[in-house]
Amino acid sequence: MKIYTKTGDKGETSLIGGTRVPKYHLRIECYGTVDELNSYIGLIQCQRINSHSKEILKEIQDRLFTIGAALAADPEKSRMKIPDLHEEDITLLEQEMDSMNEELPALKHFVLPGGSTLVSWCHIARCVCRRAERLTVQLNTESEVVPGVAIYLNRLSDYLFVLGRKIAQDTQTAESIWIPRV
Repeated sequence: MKIYTKTGDKGETSLIGGTRVPKYHLRIECYGTVDELNSYIGLIQCQRINSHSKEILKEIQDRLFTIGAALAADPEKSRMKIPDLHEEDITLLEQEMDSMNEELPALKHFVLPGGSTLVSWCHIARCVCRRAERLTVQLNTESEVVPGVAIYLNRLSDYLFVLGRKIAQDTQTAESIWIPRV
């Protein structure tokens, strides 16, 4: 099987269902951003972090593939069975945040991104996740988006923030807090 098909050489691509759209189409931007997010999650997942976090990140990557497939499908023409996003997927993120937060000091200030490369990657992933969420919400005003996608992305960005804080704590990296100048 060849990787290159040459079907996109003129600036168009196909959605699941066969609809051809320009590569700058909002639906393409949505699942492309989810793919970018998934790549950052993979970068975090392959670092020296605890095995539980590695497992959760692997599960998140699976869910992001599900979201990407849902976003890549033309809601009016696709007949392909795409895996579902479930309420339990969102609940898992909430439970993981609750668990990590039990071990973290109370958040009393805004946290500046940084402290270490690994913590910074968590913040970059969080920002990409927020962009994916914004794009998905925008797409939902124009076309059908699978229910739960925006909610999952919202929780995931929160999870990535808390994960960054937890990694900072585990690696004894001081959090850089923002104290506004008055």
